[in-house]
Amino acid sequence: MQQSEIRAISVAIIGGGPVGMLLALFLDRLGVKSVLFNTDVTTRWHPRGSTQGLRTMEHYRRLGIADQVRERGLPPDHPTDVVYLTRFAGIELARLPMPSANDAIAQRKHAGKLDQHPEPVHRGNQMQVERFVFEHLHTRPNITLRFGWQMESYEQDDTGVTLTARSQLGEAETWRAKYLVGCDGGRSDVRKALGISFRGEAGMEQRHFGGRWFSSYIRAPELYEKYLGHRKAWQYWAVNPEIRSTMIAVDGREEFLFRTQATTPDGPPDDKVVADHFRRCTGAEIGVEIIGHAPWNAGVALVAEKFSDRRVMLAGDAVHLFTPTGGFGMNTGIDDSANLAWKLAAMVQGWGGVELLASYEHERMPIALRNTEAARQLAANINATDIGAEIEQASPAGDTARKAAGAMLSKFKNQFTSIGVQLGVRYDGSPIVAPDGAPHGDNFASYEPSGVPGGRAPHAWLDRDHAAGGSLYDRLGRGFTLLRLGSKPPAAEALAAAAIRAKIPLTVLDITDGDIRDLYERDLVLVRPDQHVAWRGNDIPSDCGALLRRLVGGA
Repeated sequence: MQQSEIRAISVAIIGGGPVGMLLALFLDRLGVKSVLFNTDVTTRWHPRGSTQGLRTMEHYRRLGIADQVRERGLPPDHPTDVVYLTRFAGIELARLPMPSANDAIAQRKHAGKLDQHPEPVHRGNQMQVERFVFEHLHTRPNITLRFGWQMESYEQDDTGVTLTARSQLGEAETWRAKYLVGCDGGRSDVRKALGISFRGEAGMEQRHFGGRWFSSYIRAPELYEKYLGHRKAWQYWAVNPEIRSTMIAVDGREEFLFRTQATTPDGPPDDKVVADHFRRCTGAEIGVEIIGHAPWNAGVALVAEKFSDRRVMLAGDAVHLFTPTGGFGMNTGIDDSANLAWKLAAMVQGWGGVELLASYEHERMPIALRNTEAARQLAANINATDIGAEIEQASPAGDTARKAAGAMLSKFKNQFTSIGVQLGVRYDGSPIVAPDGAPHGDNFASYEPSGVPGGRAPHAWLDRDHAAGGSLYDRLGRGFTLLRLGSKPPAAEALAAAAIRAKIPLTVLDITDGDIRDLYERDLVLVRPDQHVAWRGNDIPSDCGALLRRLVGGA
């Protein structure tokens, strides 16, 4: 077929995984049109990450889809515990209790006013959530979908990016975008065309959770019927001197994601070998159907040397690759999209400064380095766990070994919550953040809310019932939001007028509650479109225009 005329769009996105799809939704919410290219005609039906993190769920809430996301994944009454056993059919060593989806939402209803978890973690497998998001994309007016299309080439100049793409049916199109974003995974063609390489650790060689692994999608109905039905969990570990492996419940009935170490350094997995590994981890002859496999490297912690080149940006796995411990990979990528989307919108709509897009790399690269290292540390911790040789013996020595292992494994709960990693992201030192005060120290396992500019705006409930619309986050505008806090905050007219002159979208929100004012420690707080604090003070600045120019990357 002949190539059609050049089509114009504000942003072209390459890669229709969760990062690319969420970027399109963030842009849509901000009124920016995008086209999304993806090689496959739909999302891939293979289990991957099973944790929709706290911050990711807050992003879903902002997009109005958090409740629908919670409908995907394990049944709402299914426990999300992590269980360590000698083998899946063996003796339980330790259980890390965590609430079911129903329990988490029930707990939220009774949370305190300053509770920082408006959207609890959801154990919904990435493939299930992706399919919903894909369907949701079709309802959005600013998104053009090109699933089943391959980008063939692109070229950028001073005013935009021209790309060519071809469908599986042979149709060809040429698009002219103001900006292009590569969300096309670890083998990103967009990144390679820019000549940008990864740096960091390609993996770690250790006995447990080291080297090359496979994540196998399996069906094993007998597992719950015979062995695990009375002790359900979200994640199961087989821990013994012979073998260690992990398994994640996908549907709460018969489907699981089983992880096994590769027996050769390269090549595809052998179904018979994986099935045998599964039976050894189970400790029983059990029927298992292998649906599919996906390879990964334990201990990988790679971050790209650059996150952008002029009008081409990169996000998600295209700029950072994780070992799949802690569930940080997808969630970090979605946070990339949240950071980048409002900056692209500002440039497209004419209120962003010349340095705004440069702040994307400045802010997100340190987070990628931080989070990949956190995941790598967790992988190392798994290997460092010593298990007594007698742990499976029916003897006093076995009892002692199991008791010691249980005590040690029970300390790992922070690995599966990692609240600090999820909510403690800060952009200190960013050129578009006005510093004021010292932030709390970074702690992967805990989070202490702070109004110090650079961090996530601390959460608060503005109603008693914690209903839809009752969160502070529900009241924030789509652009910047000026919070006027306490009983006597300064007037905001001068700042609002400066925003109008600069064409910067600004919402003014009055909150008289003294506790919320004390949480932020200032009478006035400017919150960015990505819900990070940009500035705070007790008085309106003498030059409001200068402040706003700084916060949007102006000279």
